[in-house]
Amino acid sequence: MSAPDGTAPQQTRPQAAVKPARWAADAVAAMREGARLRLDYSAQSLWRVDRVIEEIRREGAPRQAVDSVLRGFGAYAGEVVVRHTGAEWWATGGEHWVRTPDGRLWDPIEEARRCYTGHGSLRLLCRDATAGV
Repeated sequence: MSAPDGTAPQQTRPQAAVKPARWAADAVAAMREGARLRLDYSAQSLWRVDRVIEEIRREGAPRQAVDSVLRGFGAYAGEVVVRHTGAEWWATGGEHWVRTPDGRLWDPIEEARRCYTGHGSLRLLCRDATAGV
């Protein structure tokens, strides 16, 4: 099978999940230690993540300065979807997506970046990806 853009074959879990799972775990640890915010991989926890991204945006940090944080939050949202739907991480060319059992592809890392610009929501991505599960 090829990537959505027709490029090289994608890797599926567990190979494709290694990096996103680590990024998500790092985000959980950083929030617990730095912000004293507990993330438990529940869909409800994504409300808090959306709010944290909004706070970072309001502080005016340049996106390049927070890109790894956004990547971690996106990976966390992806892990929430994976854990609640039986979805799998897919990767090609350095990009990572979540493929839900119904075959749809989701890009939670890009959605975190969209959240930072004020045009996205990890909570809503999760709601849409888990609808009907």
